Amino acid sequence: MDTGTLQDDAQGERTRFWRAQELGGLELLHARYIGQRFAPHVHEGFSLVLIEQGAQRFRHRGAEHLAPSGSLVLINPDEVHTGSKAHDAGWQYRGFYPEIDQVGSVLDELSLGGRGLPTFDASVLHDPQLSRAFIHVHRLLESPASDLERQTCWREALLALFQRHARVPEARPYGQEPLAVARARELLAARLLDPPSLEELAAAVNLSPFHLSRVFRQATGLPPHAWIKQRRLEQARALLKQGGAPAMVAAQLGFADQSHLSRQFKQAYGVAPGEYRLACGRSIISS
Repeated sequence: MDTGTLQDDAQGERTRFWRAQELGGLELLHARYIGQRFAPHVHEGFSLVLIEQGAQRFRHRGAEHLAPSGSLVLINPDEVHTGSKAHDAGWQYRGFYPEIDQVGSVLDELSLGGRGLPTFDASVLHDPQLSRAFIHVHRLLESPASDLERQTCWREALLALFQRHARVPEARPYGQEPLAVARARELLAARLLDPPSLEELAAAVNLSPFHLSRVFRQATGLPPHAWIKQRRLEQARALLKQGGAPAMVAAQLGFADQSHLSRQFKQAYGVAPGEYRLACGRSIISS
């Protein structure tokens, strides 16, 4: 992933632009604007913008639109639009700018391509579930998350958006694929510290990335990245029970740092790793 650079100016505006190489070079922007006014312009690909704070006003398809906090702005390729603040404090947003081919490749993985370019009718979308999905993906792309998790969550969010709001049909159901799932589990278990990307994993079991993600979830109840997370937490629990220090356990199992382990461990088990270690130590002594 190209990390990009956070740029600040005297007005308090901030921008960070980068490209996610693990998503085929997808362009991303995280910005806060106050005085910025976008002149009429177009994008060659799609513009999918989540308003994080404040509100944006823009002209699109001959009409004025207002996008409040929590809404998604949807601009199809080559559609002229503008942009400016609709709130005194300006607006903050997270933008995705997928090229046509980047959208098409995801749809092709589920045999949903080849029907012409899907487009959106709405300029402003109020879909809280999708907004949460896209803000989660954007934050993943700023975090030390694995390529496996980023690629899976991006595909799921993008497919949901196009199915709900661009008339892309539901994907046909797949079979069980037990051999492919078993092989994928073996590969993931062998690479807990350095998980393969979704594309690498899918190629190893001769399935498309989205196909693998769906049959894997169907068989295990979890997408591949969550399955790895659960295996890491199980191993962390065993090491802590043996007296391992949380910082050492985090490093040994590939967590970003001790706080990363602590957050995930408490989410799963309700207690912090240090507390769990001490309690296990006391129970061993008392026995």
